[in-house]
Amino acid sequence: MHASRGTQKRSAGLGLALLSAFAFGGSGVAAKPLIEAGLDPLHVVWLRVAGAALIMLPVAWRHRNLVRERPALLVGFGLFAVAGVQAFYFASISRIPVGVALLVEYLAPALVLGWVRFVQRRPVTRAAALGVVLAVGGLACVVEVWAGLSFDVLGLLLALGAACCQVGYFVLSDHGGQEAKGREGKGGDGGSVEPPPPLGVIAYGLIVGALVLTVVARPWGMDWSLLGGTAGMNGTGVPAWVLLGWIVLIATALAYGTGVVSVRMLSPQVAGVVACLEAVIATVLAWVLLGEHLSAPQLIGGFVVLTGAFIAQSSAPKPPSGTVAAGVGAAAAATEGELSAGRASH
Repeated sequence: MHASRGTQKRSAGLGLALLSAFAFGGSGVAAKPLIEAGLDPLHVVWLRVAGAALIMLPVAWRHRNLVRERPALLVGFGLFAVAGVQAFYFASISRIPVGVALLVEYLAPALVLGWVRFVQRRPVTRAAALGVVLAVGGLACVVEVWAGLSFDVLGLLLALGAACCQVGYFVLSDHGGQEAKGREGKGGDGGSVEPPPPLGVIAYGLIVGALVLTVVARPWGMDWSLLGGTAGMNGTGVPAWVLLGWIVLIATALAYGTGVVSVRMLSPQVAGVVACLEAVIATVLAWVLLGEHLSAPQLIGGFVVLTGAFIAQSSAPKPPSGTVAAGVGAAAAATEGELSAGRASH
């Protein structure tokens, strides 16, 4: 019976992870026409996060005890996993193609493994190091370094900023579950420790992110009339409110909800591999809907980036055993296996 339940949980987790990857993958394609129509990238981010926060208000009220019990987790999720990822990503796609911006985020495994090796001073496997090298080499092909870095340098730096914030998304998404498991493993009081409800964490993360972005984006200066017009999508006019609705409902509320729940249900390796599909989905959608054609070297480079990210994630070192795994070590180990772009598109 336990095996059957495990199989059902794994299947459900895979389904949610796939749904999250598709939802996140379409965010850039819907947002870029709005940006090109005249909306500031930060205003698009604010609309996205604030709209999703409004939708999640009933969930936040239901889990209002989290404000007292896990304030640091909620603030961290709002700052990094919501505001940071979205602001950097949307700012980057205003300067570079959607597919390139997402592929840059696949340097995240390299960032995490570097942190584990040089900050935590823990060893990493040769296979993981090879994955990092492949990811960096593939990225060089994507940005065509032989052409003198033909892409906007600031756009690439902004995408790299999104990759850095992506680290926080996975650490904080899995942190509650790992923390609870670690406490149970100690056997201190013999009682079970419930992890924070993922939907509650998402709801308050969106609220915190919306508050932060309100200060940064200053939406009172936005040209609201643009939302009543149309935005061009590869020569076709699409109502701006339709694109915004897709971004808020599908690419944010649904994407975050299914993504965080799937991280709790799957192993780090599986979650990371499935999330790799997000970059592929975004690149294909940008090609079909926005006419962003990538050259053959860029497509090959993108494949190499995904391959390197897969190897780095699946070969990440295991967390230390004992009580250490219940704390920061467990969260870091989860991150090493789960990093992906995504959540950016998150």
